Amino acid sequence: MIELTDKKLGFGMMRLPKKGLGIDIEQTKKMVDRFMEAGFTYFDTAFVYIGSEEATRKALVERYPRESFTLATKLYAAAMPTEKMAKGQLKTSLKRLGTDYVDYYLLHTLMDSNYKKYEKFHLWDFVREEKEKGRIKHYGFSYHSGPELLDQILTDHPDAEFVQLQINYDDWERPSVTSRANYEVARKHGKPVVIMEPVKGGSLANPPKDVKKLFEAMHPDWSPASWAIRFAASLDGVLAVLSGMSNMAQMEDNTSFMQGFTPLTKEEMGVIQEAQRILGQTNTIPCTACRYCTEGCPKKIRIPDIFAAMNKRLGSGSLEEAAEDYKKVTMETRQAKDCIACGQCENACPQHIPIIDKLRECSEVFD
Repeated sequence: MIELTDKKLGFGMMRLPKKGLGIDIEQTKKMVDRFMEAGFTYFDTAFVYIGSEEATRKALVERYPRESFTLATKLYAAAMPTEKMAKGQLKTSLKRLGTDYVDYYLLHTLMDSNYKKYEKFHLWDFVREEKEKGRIKHYGFSYHSGPELLDQILTDHPDAEFVQLQINYDDWERPSVTSRANYEVARKHGKPVVIMEPVKGGSLANPPKDVKKLFEAMHPDWSPASWAIRFAASLDGVLAVLSGMSNMAQMEDNTSFMQGFTPLTKEEMGVIQEAQRILGQTNTIPCTACRYCTEGCPKKIRIPDIFAAMNKRLGSGSLEEAAEDYKKVTMETRQAKDCIACGQCENACPQHIPIIDKLRECSEVFD
C-alpha cells in the first residue's frame, strides 16, 4: 500500500544542469542537498535519460542513507528488440544507481503505439516477480494516450499500484493530452497519481504576457512556475509532482512554496481557469522538450529547439528573437526543411504532435 504524504514535490532528474556535454555533478549535488534539507525525498529518473541514473548515484545514493529517500526509475521496452534486453534494463539501472532496489519502478511511456509490446514481453509478470524478490517496492507505469486505453490497462492490470500522468493546467482539457480525463480514470480505479510535466517542459514558467499579468494581479510574489506546480499538487490522490529542475534558482523557488504547501483556494483556481481560457486561444506547439523525437531522427534535427523558436513567435509575437533563436539552433545542424517525413519522431512523441506538419510550418516561416 502506497502512503501519500504532504511532501509532494518530486525531483525529476531528466533535465539536470550541464557541464560541457555531460551532467554537472557538483551542481546536481548542491541541488540534491537543498531538496533533502527542505524535507523532500522523491527522486525520479529513467533508463533512457542519458547519464541521469549515474548522476543520481553520485549526487544522491552514494551520499545519503538509502532509507532516507525514495527512488523511481523506468523500463522502456518500445526501443528494445527482444524480451531479454527489455528485462535486462532493471539490472542495468540498479547497477547505474548503485542500489539493490528501487522504491518505484515504472513501465515507461505506455501509449497506443507500444503498449502491446509490454504485454508481448511479459513485463507485467516481470515487475510482479521482481517485487516478490525485493528489487522493486512498488510498480506502476507512465502513460501518454487517451482515457479509453488507460481504463483498459488498469482493468487488465489492477495490480498496478500507481500511474504517472502528464498533468498541467494548460493540458487539462487539451484533446491531444486529455489530462483531466486520464486523471479521472486513474482515480476511478483508486490509483495514486504521480504528475509529470506540471510546468510543461518549462513553457508554463514563461507563459504569454496576458497570463503573467493575470497571475501577478493576484500574487505578485508568486512565480508562474509556482502557479503551475500548485495547481498539480492541489489535486486529490497525488503521490508526487515531478519538477525537472535544471538549476539552483528553480530548486529554491520550488522548495520555498512546496515546504508548507496548501492547495489553491477557490479564487486562485478561478485565476487558473482564466489562464486556461487565454491559453486556449493560442496556437503554440505543445512540445515539452522530452527529446524522445530526436533520438532516432536520421537527420539529427533538433526538433524541440526548433519548436521552441516557433513558439516564441506564436506565443508572444517576438518575430526577430524567434528568428535569431532558430538561426542559432540550426547553425551547425539540420534545418526544419531537411525533414524527410520518415515518421520516427511522431511514433515516439508522447504529446502526439504532428511533427512532420509542424516542421513544414516552421520551414515556411524560417527557411
